[in-house]
Amino acid sequence: MGVVYFTGLALLVLIGFFFGRARALAVGHTENLHSRPGYHGGFVVISVLLPVLALFALGVPFAQYVTENQALQAYDPAALDDAFKRSAVLRDIIALANGQFSGQPTEALRRAADTYASLHAWTSYLLLTGGLVFGLLGIAYGLRKLSARFRARNSVERFVKGLLFAAACVAVLTTIGIVASVLLETIRFFERVSPIDFLFGLHWSPQTAIRADQEGSSGSFGIVPLVTGTLLITFIAMFIAGPIGLFAAIYMAEYATPRFRAFAKPLLEILAGIPTVVLGFFAALTLAPLIRSLGETLGLNVASESALAAGIVMGMMIIPFVSSLSDDIINAVPQSLRDGSYGMGATKSETIKKVVLPAAFGGIVSALMLAMSRAVGETMIVVMAAGLAGNLTFNPFEAVTTFTVQIKTILVGDQEFDSAKTLSAFALGFVLFFFTLTLNVIALQVVKRYREQYD
Repeated sequence: MGVVYFTGLALLVLIGFFFGRARALAVGHTENLHSRPGYHGGFVVISVLLPVLALFALGVPFAQYVTENQALQAYDPAALDDAFKRSAVLRDIIALANGQFSGQPTEALRRAADTYASLHAWTSYLLLTGGLVFGLLGIAYGLRKLSARFRARNSVERFVKGLLFAAACVAVLTTIGIVASVLLETIRFFERVSPIDFLFGLHWSPQTAIRADQEGSSGSFGIVPLVTGTLLITFIAMFIAGPIGLFAAIYMAEYATPRFRAFAKPLLEILAGIPTVVLGFFAALTLAPLIRSLGETLGLNVASESALAAGIVMGMMIIPFVSSLSDDIINAVPQSLRDGSYGMGATKSETIKKVVLPAAFGGIVSALMLAMSRAVGETMIVVMAAGLAGNLTFNPFEAVTTFTVQIKTILVGDQEFDSAKTLSAFALGFVLFFFTLTLNVIALQVVKRYREQYD
């Protein structure tokens, strides 16, 4: 029904646009139009879109509600009061109505499916008819409003402005909804676990015992080991990606020939398109054993899963973020600054160090912060290369874990959202949110402090 509805809507929109534009052109032969003919057609399109989309948005949920309730009444009125029974019965009714039910249906189920199919067909017909009527009325209204002095452009621009405002509100409200959903579960977690123990505890073991008399039955939820593991892997990754990405960007922007740049830059950015699970396989099966064998050669005790292996591969992953963004920022520095430096006798390397990099400093810091946020949020590479052990250590040769890995581990499989173990994942997500928010705020302050504007 939705495909037919929106196909009809598209036809009505086209008809309304051409009729409105033709009407404006006809009027324009005798009088001067306030707005161009395209705006008149756009006004008729808006007159069609608003009522038809409003009917669809309100009519479909209402029709579905009525259809489902009547089908359940035909099957068993008691099913309306039990959410679990309602869901199971509805699934069978819809499957039977669509011819996808396996097995022998009961007489009550068959009666309910017939009721559902009949009402579904009638409501679909009513919605299609109503949409057609509303669309034609919208065309008639739009054409009636058109005249030489009608300010169609103002109406269309107000509509577009409202549409853009709604899009901005959706983005903001989505962010607020995400934060609120995580915050509510975090509050429930802190009703069971002290925030002091959570933020400053030195042991992370969310597993709870089966019996209350077992040791550690309440779990240990200190996130300090997760903080150290996250910071250790992120530091290693940035130690790899920062210099390599920045030096690559300087070479691409200042030294490379156009031919080499056209070949090398896309090749470098391919790294950003490699799935992280593939990079995790590389870290676990190739790099980690290599680091362990080299460590044994040097007499070092290196774990089979280490922060060093995860950090190196993660650094490889975020090199394109640093290099591509830094390259764009360096290229945005006006050529006049370089020419002025060369005119004063500076060499190319001196110009880069004394002029180009200071001018691009704010943008480069933003690129590094973005790459750091990407490293903090990575999961698969750490799972496969660094392990799950919540060790409190700064030794890169030992296994560590991060916030994202623990969130993934806790929420895998069927979970009861009423235990401290499961709720701790939301608390970790809330802390991680503020961690990345802090990085973004720092980046904004650096950009604001070192921003340079040019004519």
